[in-house]
Amino acid sequence: MPEKNRTYKSALKVNKGIEQPPVINPVIAKAISKQTNQLLDADIYYKGILDGNRVMLSKAITLIESTLPAHQEIAQEIIEKCLPHSGKSIRIGITGVPGAGKSTFIETLGTMLTGQGESLAVLAIDPSSRRSKGSILGDKTRMELLGANPHAFIRPSPSAGTLGGVARKTRETVILCEAAGFRIIFIETVGVGQSETAVHDMVDFFLLLMLAGAGDELQGIKRGIMEMADAIAINKAEGDNMQKALLAKSQLENALHYFPPSESGWKPVVEVCSALNNTGIDKIWQIISDYVHFTRSNNYFEKRRKSQDRKIMMDVVEETLMFQFRNNKKIAGMIREMEDGLSKQKYSAYVAAQQLIESYLGDISKKDME
Repeated sequence: MPEKNRTYKSALKVNKGIEQPPVINPVIAKAISKQTNQLLDADIYYKGILDGNRVMLSKAITLIESTLPAHQEIAQEIIEKCLPHSGKSIRIGITGVPGAGKSTFIETLGTMLTGQGESLAVLAIDPSSRRSKGSILGDKTRMELLGANPHAFIRPSPSAGTLGGVARKTRETVILCEAAGFRIIFIETVGVGQSETAVHDMVDFFLLLMLAGAGDELQGIKRGIMEMADAIAINKAEGDNMQKALLAKSQLENALHYFPPSESGWKPVVEVCSALNNTGIDKIWQIISDYVHFTRSNNYFEKRRKSQDRKIMMDVVEETLMFQFRNNKKIAGMIREMEDGLSKQKYSAYVAAQQLIESYLGDISKKDME
């Protein structure tokens, strides 16, 4: 029999199965997808935020974090509407060496404050991968009790590789959280590094969390970060580690004597605590309360807020100009040429920069004349 006419029989017989229904009703799934992707009017977000609607607050923050022009446009409109309702909170920056227990500390302190009737928002800056731009955003899993607390709002945000992991988007998020009625704002940074300068420029009080018994306490910290700290809390002061914590406290207090006095007139305080055992946490909050009362009484609190607003204005100007500069097609081509010229040592970096600036300004002048 020819090969093409040969038939094959198999003992394996597959019956046609019953088609399973979808897990989600397709009509509902389509409606949810449409609602998720659809931008609402700025007034809807604004009213929802003022009413304390967490869903609307989260969606508005997502718009702030988005880089899409359409999202940024509506985000700025929401911010403008919320601005008159902001500025009534106490903004606290919290940083510390890796392993200092920042998340546990924030959860313990936050639980204590919400138990006293306070409302708290935690903006946790999660480090992004410089390669993939992805981040874990695991702060909600590390703060389970606080995450389930109806008087607390936790928002982990990716740093997206920006200097400091914060800056403009976190500042704008603070405005929305204040408009939503949160009277205490925690901003947790990724750790000791360049991000602390950015956080320091947007908070009222800066807390440095440290460990004892992890080597020379003064070696692992930059002098500049200690100078920024309004208080230092030595965490995990429990059991056999208590004596080490008290020794570290004494060493840090001595070191702080050599620092120049702060502009506010406040003298930084060092205290020991245990977030795990909930000991000394109330003392840390008392220090923060004393600082707020002290700086408000000598008008430094408001003076600092105004200074921060001026700095934010100039930071946004610089960011916008740099964005426009780098996205100018003519300049983008020139940069490649200049980089090639630099590698061949045709001219110095200063001459190359000057040519780029002159070309960009000349291009702007031509557009203005047109």
